[in-house]
Amino acid sequence: MLQCRPAQEFSFGPRALKDALLSTDPALRQLYTSAFSPAERLFLAEAYNPRRTFFCTLLIRTAFDWLLSRPEVPEDFEAFHAALAPRKQSPARKHIYLQPIDLSEGPAGGALLDQLRSCTEAFFLGLQVRCLPSVAAASIHCSSRPSQDSDRLQLHTDGILSFLKSSKPGDALCVLGLTLSDLYPREAWTFTFGSFLPGHEVGVCSFARFSGESLQWGPSTPDPAPEAPLEDRGRTVCFSALGMVQCCKVTCHELCHLLGLGNCRWLRCLMQGALSLDEALRRPPDLCPICLRKLQHVLGFKLVDRYKRLYTWTLAAAGTRPGPAAGEPSVSEDTLPCSADSGLCGESDSEPGSGLSEPLSPDAWSHALPAGPELEPEDGLGSLAAAESPGEALAEHGRWLAACIQALERDVTEEELARVDGAVDALARWDLFTGRLPAPRQDPPCGRDGAGLRRVLGDKFSSLRRKLSARKPSRAEASPRRRKAEDD
Repeated sequence: MLQCRPAQEFSFGPRALKDALLSTDPALRQLYTSAFSPAERLFLAEAYNPRRTFFCTLLIRTAFDWLLSRPEVPEDFEAFHAALAPRKQSPARKHIYLQPIDLSEGPAGGALLDQLRSCTEAFFLGLQVRCLPSVAAASIHCSSRPSQDSDRLQLHTDGILSFLKSSKPGDALCVLGLTLSDLYPREAWTFTFGSFLPGHEVGVCSFARFSGESLQWGPSTPDPAPEAPLEDRGRTVCFSALGMVQCCKVTCHELCHLLGLGNCRWLRCLMQGALSLDEALRRPPDLCPICLRKLQHVLGFKLVDRYKRLYTWTLAAAGTRPGPAAGEPSVSEDTLPCSADSGLCGESDSEPGSGLSEPLSPDAWSHALPAGPELEPEDGLGSLAAAESPGEALAEHGRWLAACIQALERDVTEEELARVDGAVDALARWDLFTGRLPAPRQDPPCGRDGAGLRRVLGDKFSSLRRKLSARKPSRAEASPRRRKAEDD
């Protein structure tokens, strides 16, 4: 269940975000210009435009969030591009294979796999997605253990990854295992949503935490309309509409890893890590501009074509018919709500907006930077968990995708893009800004014998200090060199 916590922004400066997207390498900048049209470049410039309307800065809710608990260097496009060079690329490898593990192939299991296949084919436009026959976990010979927080049996990821590596089809770009069982990568970990084998394009993800009563749509409202039950090692597992969406999100997240994308620390993005169910639910279902450029570099799609396919899938998942032509939503200025900020934000009214992080007045930007379509925070992409129902959340996501399509179909001039770049380049460089970090967790109040405990500990430390002092040689016994060192 999602809990409302005060959140703090974690924001990189506009020039740092621009370098992360375009790179400082002249050759990669030229590649960027040749790969995208002016409309696409203006859309991707939302990454570093302080008046961005589609994408938002990261938020920190607790001192134990993934962003703080797993510190690492953010992966920009230049680092991503350099890591791709050693990988083997082949035109024949154009298939994503999904490998179900202990997943029934009946009507219920087939419905889940159909949703996952249609979602991933839209998300990774240009690739074909195929489902392999389900295999039993017992035939993989992977280690297992009882779960620490439930009666579930957890599977060790190493055995599954070794099996996927040895059975990988020759025409596979990557293979992802799908299981309803909980996973753990090492004994010290309680669980993991997914894991992959670097350099071999095989991974596995678990849907165990997205089923049954693990998810709730609000503080007290369970997610309605559960799907048909599935069987997992003798247990009945039910997925709601919210759970189905989370399964699609974790699948796309792990597949992005298999295509070479690392975790994202730039903006709110599907590629953020997650150490808890709360964080996984709050991950937005799409990529930030920096990660979107990485994926486009691998697959070569047109941005508007990808958003149209995702729009069609979203309407189908929400049970809504597309517009006059499938994949071509009809969006007018009148249908778009108005606000100053939206996109990958809007999870709760208590969250700060991602407007201006620079120490500049909004008036200075109003003349220099064009603003995109304006959206209400509650109509933004967000985590899909702030709406009143799963259907409404998917409808809001559809409106966000429609606004993206509208922005990409605009006629944009190079002068309009140059105004954005010029205004950002004129800023003083700074790399990172964080708002006030969350207050540290308060220690529990001491009991009635707390003072006595502190007194005992103080006596112990005093006694230890006296013993250590008594072991020092006297100044008379010390050598002249030692006395000089002590004097110094």
